[in-house]
Order: sequence, then C-alpha cells, then structure tokens
Amino acid sequence: MDSLNIDSKRWQILSSQYILQNPWLTVRRDHVRQPSGVEIPDYWVLEYPEWINVIAITTSGLFVIERQYRHAIARTDYEIPAGCVEPSESPLEAAKRELLEETGYAGGEWTSLMCVSPNGTSMTNFTHCFLANGVSLVDRPHPESTEDIDVLLFSDVEVRHLLVEGKFVQATMVAPLYKYFSTL
Repeated sequence: MDSLNIDSKRWQILSSQYILQNPWLTVRRDHVRQPSGVEIPDYWVLEYPEWINVIAITTSGLFVIERQYRHAIARTDYEIPAGCVEPSESPLEAAKRELLEETGYAGGEWTSLMCVSPNGTSMTNFTHCFLANGVSLVDRPHPESTEDIDVLLFSDVEVRHLLVEGKFVQATMVAPLYKYFSTL
C-alpha cells in the first residue's frame, strides 16, 4: 500500500472561478483534467473552515450531549458539541472554546480522537474530533444568537442506544462516537 503514488491520481486544475465567498461557505467552480485526460468543465468545490467536535465526558462519567434543530435537514437530533475553527486558533483551542460556549463545561484531559473529511468529493475541510475526559460544569452556556441548544447528560448506555437507534445523524459526529465505543 505504501508503494502507491497517491499524487499520481491528482487532477490538474485548468481554471478556477469563485462564485460565492463568505466566512461560512465559499463556492468555487473548477475546470479540471483527470490523469486519464478526461476533462470536467464544471466541478463544484465547497470551501469551508475547519470544523471540530468533542466527545465530552463529565467527572461523574456522563456524556455532555446537545439537542438542536438543523434547518437544512428539517430535524431536531442529538449531537456532540461542535463548531468552526477560527483563523487565529488551533483545532484543540476551538474545541475547548466551543465546548465551554455551547455547554458551560470545561477542563478535563483532552486527546485527539480522529480527523475525518466531511465529504472529500466536494468539500475542502476536515473535522477534528476530540475526547475530553473529566469535564466539569464551570459556567452557564453562552451560545451564539443563532444557536438554540438543549444541553443534556446521558450515560454511556443511553448514548449507545441513541447512536444505534439513529438519533445522531451527522456523519462527522457518528464516526467519532462509533470509534470511541469500538475502542473501549
């Protein structure tokens, strides 16, 4: 596997045009040529900032879980704390900030759990997933004005049940939860 030249599969960008640029989403149209010579004149790329999420477990062993509505899929589901990495911060700094802002929890021992691509076909960013063991409630939540988050505490049995029953639907949250439970 290591002997494969991964870059031999890289596409050549013949031209790029930005269609939309804002802090949360940038849309780019690329004209590309594959190594086989096939050209794709309209390949759409979505540029997003890096994302983070956190599996946070309290000092008493409960998971800090959020529940909120997501307009694009018109559903209210369970989530782990998550957010965007600001340009001036590392993914770990962003994870600690988002956990505190959204839930009021902080502290604990932090480890990197995994890094996943939300959708490598069309999105440029990665989601950096962290595990925070031993967090404590230190403040009230301070969500952004656009966030309406319920903060809940669940046992590992309850989180597993919600996961298996499809109550977590965002792939970038499902993946680290399954990884966490598979490595116990």
